[in-house]
Amino acid sequence: MTDSGTWRGWRAATEVALYGTAGKGGFYRRPEGPAGHFRTSVHASPLFAGAVARLLCRVDEALGRPAALDFVDMAAGRGELVTGVLAALPADVAARTRAYAVELAGRPEGLAHRVEWLPEPPCGITGLLFANEWLDNVPLDVAEVDSAGVARLVLVSADGDERLGEPVTGAEADWLARWWPLPAEEGLRAEIGLPRDTAWASAVSSVARGLAVAVDYAHTADARPPFGTLTGFRDGRETAPVPDGSCDITAHVAVDACAAAGAPARASLLTQRAALHSLGVTGSRPPLTLASTEPVAYVRALASAGEAAELTAPGGLGGFGWLVQSVGIPNPLARGHA
Repeated sequence: MTDSGTWRGWRAATEVALYGTAGKGGFYRRPEGPAGHFRTSVHASPLFAGAVARLLCRVDEALGRPAALDFVDMAAGRGELVTGVLAALPADVAARTRAYAVELAGRPEGLAHRVEWLPEPPCGITGLLFANEWLDNVPLDVAEVDSAGVARLVLVSADGDERLGEPVTGAEADWLARWWPLPAEEGLRAEIGLPRDTAWASAVSSVARGLAVAVDYAHTADARPPFGTLTGFRDGRETAPVPDGSCDITAHVAVDACAAAGAPARASLLTQRAALHSLGVTGSRPPLTLASTEPVAYVRALASAGEAAELTAPGGLGGFGWLVQSVGIPNPLARGHA
């Protein structure tokens, strides 16, 4: 870890805090994994993995049911999503599916042997690459407008103190000008998403035919947050972002910039609520008549409806952005989503 008196940009500081150095240390290499500190859609309900499995089946159909179908779980954590997807697939599709988990941390014990554990996605994917809450953890630099109206890099120490550094220049300045222009008003901030654009473009380029999906807290050019979104999470609670390896550090994604970076793949943006509705997760309550005729089934259906409601809540998980980019096939989410 860095000395508390060492100043560096947020990108460099976050890289060390989350992923460590020389394969050692870092928040994401802890044995408890991300699930020990925050709850994603994957952890909220198995309905999410079931919906992703249905999406993979749609991709399979659009591909003409190939002999080998790839499913790639980006930022796989401890393999929760890939495990759930494989369990939810119809037997004939599961038998043809090659499963990959992409994660920098070590392979967890108990993960099915059929899941290949990789530090980066394989080349030539024919199928679905799915990145749930990955891009928000790709480290980036932060800019802030000084008293003279100049956008400067924000520097941070390991204990979380900040100060302003040099003016933003070069490719980062170009990115700000195009995607997040800052008015000359002191204190306004932006998160420079160029590393995320590059990471997403690389992920999309690994898909030969199929679909790439990124799911994250997101914003677009018409609604950028004026002071940014950089924050931390520890033990399930939001906290100040301190780059000392003790907490997760995250920032929402400029998803429109990522979509442009992933060209020439065709892109569409929609909310998780709309995407999951399209995939059959609606949160509809079971009919009350079921309570008297089949009470056990009613209780199960009611619990499932509650989980679906959480996954699709507009002010919560349902407000996540889904960036969907298709390569060589029609977009399987373009039909029937609400």
